Amino acid sequence: MSLFRAITKPARQQPSSPAATPLVIAHRGASGYRPEHTLAAYQLAMEQGADFVEPDLVPTKDGVLVARHESELSRTTDVALHPAFAGRFTTRVHDGVRVEGWFTEDFTLDELKSLRAKERMSRLRRHSRRYDGLFTIPTLDEVLDLVERQSRARGEVIGICPELKQPSYFESIGLASEQPLVDALELRHLNRPNARVFVQSFDPTSLSRLRSRLKVPLIQLVGTRESHLSSADVLAQVASYADVLGADKDLVLPRDAEGRLAARSGLVRDARAVGLDVFVWTLRNENRFLPTDLRRGGAPRRRGCAEAEYSAFLDAGVAAVFSDHPDTAVGARDAWMAHTFGVGTRPTR
Repeated sequence: MSLFRAITKPARQQPSSPAATPLVIAHRGASGYRPEHTLAAYQLAMEQGADFVEPDLVPTKDGVLVARHESELSRTTDVALHPAFAGRFTTRVHDGVRVEGWFTEDFTLDELKSLRAKERMSRLRRHSRRYDGLFTIPTLDEVLDLVERQSRARGEVIGICPELKQPSYFESIGLASEQPLVDALELRHLNRPNARVFVQSFDPTSLSRLRSRLKVPLIQLVGTRESHLSSADVLAQVASYADVLGADKDLVLPRDAEGRLAARSGLVRDARAVGLDVFVWTLRNENRFLPTDLRRGGAPRRRGCAEAEYSAFLDAGVAAVFSDHPDTAVGARDAWMAHTFGVGTRPTR
């Protein structure tokens, strides 16, 4: 029996109202502290108390789903240092953009396992560079195994929030990623309404196809390029196949001309009106990613007043936050719950 079924301690309520405990989703793991999408980043995120971890998924040449933000490998691995793979350097068009590099779809899993991960934001996160070369690229199965082990250690089910990257593109080249994900969830008895799973994508067509195959909640991701999907007259259509709107944080709390937090938009209100919760991405500690009024010191890599940004989004009614720094997110969320409702959110461990 899957551990996800075996653990009987009730999981924290999934948010459906302002009083429900907002979720902390570890964005690519604890990617503010370890190279993203590595087992080390996921493990640290769970040790820091994240409710869910998020693996972005792309397929290998032999059809295995692995955790990478995109299929291009040079920004997050040492592939350029492997002479045997020099001939696979190529150019692809992804989402209308020409991209040069090495791509997972040209490598078997065994070949990918010979690569080592490195910090993507090497200038901003110098502390994380010490882990360059230590970790391999994990498969979806390896991430699920780790989540099960950490769930057992915590004594409650930790969730997983996989994102299918460019599913239509991969289907067009004969590497469909939707069914392998469904199969992986089915194998672990996770394709059920009460599983601690959300499946997300930017691709409405893919999510619509998955609606008939998955019993878990689906997240329609929306960035600035997809902002038309967040308009009030389109949200009802989104709600016909998705359960959650995963929004770029600027769509919920815009910034003014000076880069400061401005008045909240009506997105959370409009989404709730058609039955959609709103999750926001991505909150980070560094000044570079914070509103100008929450920055501290001049350096982009310095830690700003991140807790205030979390509070602002929770005040706006979001049901979950994606964070590179799960420890900060959990602390800010718990402090907000105590201040707002006078209650704690986690048992003493």
